[in-house]
Amino acid sequence: MSAVPRSEKSVGRFRRMLDRLSSSQEDLESEELREDAETTGCTKIGDCRDRQIVTVTGTLRTVTLRPRAGVPALEAELFDGSAALDVVWLGRRSIVGIEPGRRLIASGRVSMSRGRRVLFNPKYELRPLGRE
Repeated sequence: MSAVPRSEKSVGRFRRMLDRLSSSQEDLESEELREDAETTGCTKIGDCRDRQIVTVTGTLRTVTLRPRAGVPALEAELFDGSAALDVVWLGRRSIVGIEPGRRLIASGRVSMSRGRRVLFNPKYELRPLGRE
């Protein structure tokens, strides 16, 4: 038997349930993404420093095609619950599976550009669409 009286356990469960219900959807998704980064052994984007070689994971928020110095570049924003990172594939107009809402693991060297973290032409792995 547990040393904690049943009524205190119920209050704890009720409190956690109430906290989850009162949290915003973004807070819940951020918490889930942070936990996913920890379980996969990836570096949190918020902890990435300039010129550091990292492996990060998260959800693609946006995907945009932009020219960079006359060369097409597919740009995506990767978010892991701690911060956002721009992922740029130079010379690519599209990549199958790279779309908003998709989970991704990316590896490469972080560059800082105007205060934003950027990975250029990273190695990447698409995560399954459903819950793992």
